[in-house]
Amino acid sequence: MDNDDILLRRDGHLGHIILNRPKAINALTHPMVTQIAAALDDWEHDETVATVLLTGAGERGLCAGGDIVAIHRDAVNHGTGTERFWADEYRLNARIANYPKPYVAVMDGLVLGGGVGVSAHGSLRVVTERTKVGMPETSIGFVPDVGGTYLLSRAPGELGTHAALTAATLSGADAIALGLADYFVDSSAIPALIRNLAVSRAAEAVQAPSGGSFPPSALAAERSWIDGCYAFDAVEEIVGALRASGVPAAQAAAESILAKSPTALKLTLESLRRARTSGNLAETLEQEYRVSLRCLSAPDLAEGIRAQVIDKDRKPQWAPDTLEAVSAADVASYFTDLGPRELRLATVDSGTSV
Repeated sequence: MDNDDILLRRDGHLGHIILNRPKAINALTHPMVTQIAAALDDWEHDETVATVLLTGAGERGLCAGGDIVAIHRDAVNHGTGTERFWADEYRLNARIANYPKPYVAVMDGLVLGGGVGVSAHGSLRVVTERTKVGMPETSIGFVPDVGGTYLLSRAPGELGTHAALTAATLSGADAIALGLADYFVDSSAIPALIRNLAVSRAAEAVQAPSGGSFPPSALAAERSWIDGCYAFDAVEEIVGALRASGVPAAQAAAESILAKSPTALKLTLESLRRARTSGNLAETLEQEYRVSLRCLSAPDLAEGIRAQVIDKDRKPQWAPDTLEAVSAADVASYFTDLGPRELRLATVDSGTSV
């Protein structure tokens, strides 16, 4: 069942999925997504599999997200490959959230974008002292997807809004505080954790090495200014509140936000606010799909990837280049129905497959 990019292993009652592109920090491709989905289908009906585990090969991280070079190529060539990839990826995200067996994700090292989608929707999520979690989409003219707006909108207070707009990198402790993870273990304990998952109940195996304790979250300690400054429903008001704050970290957050795509910032905030009242993950994924496809045909996504990854000049030319130039009507147009291109997912609460 192996290919070069995904390894599937069986040990005791454990089904183990290994993302195996270590040179690319295990960035996801469309074939990887479809093979993970197929493994989940097979193991759901295999009575000898009690637990599913997701890890990443190499020392750098679980997954650096989707293959954005391929997305850039598709965007500039007006292709349809990314549309198909996202449809299957979002289906997988909903599948993971609704999986009937324990799904354990070891979020060691870098976990970005699509990596969050295949881990943070799991039932048992483990972080380490090396964990760096992020949804960096606003930096490339995009919006948090793979259910990221659903997760971040449900973080305590406005921590998720801060993380999404600034594209902040979160520690393992921060990820637990925001509700993106559950357990903290030392990275040296991962091999023992995997062995225990093969013979023990999943919940017992992940709790044993952590002892239920984890370091304090530095980000959660900043809620005194984050909750107040990010309570607004307009990015301009948020930036104004951050600049008016006497807290140096708030000032830095304002400058970080203003370096991002104005369109992506407004879409992200609107997505978060809508996701906060969404009935379930599937509904939010359908919303994200609409916004994502429209971002694919808009100028900022291709330009952001060019500046950050292709040419690496770190000087994106956003269009439009100010928050004021992005109207409410512009934002609303990204959320309208796609017609026959709509992504239709079974509700997460229904217990049906997607």
